[in-house]
Amino acid sequence: MSTSTPDESRSSGDHCTPDALLHTAPSRDVTPEDFVMAAGRDVTPKNLDWARRKMATDPTAVERLLP
Repeated sequence: MSTSTPDESRSSGDHCTPDALLHTAPSRDVTPEDFVMAAGRDVTPKNLDWARRKMATDPTAVERLLP
């Protein structure tokens, strides 16, 4: 049994919510620890140094990595 609603029974006001309205920016700044974990790496001193360098030299790196 299908749980989807046939197009004919949907009201004309039904529409998909734009992706930009479903996601918000983090409530605080992203930390090197956040960046390391989002990259799928273990939080180690070496990876934290990598994250600090990456965040300092590539301002868009965080935006590309985090949803």
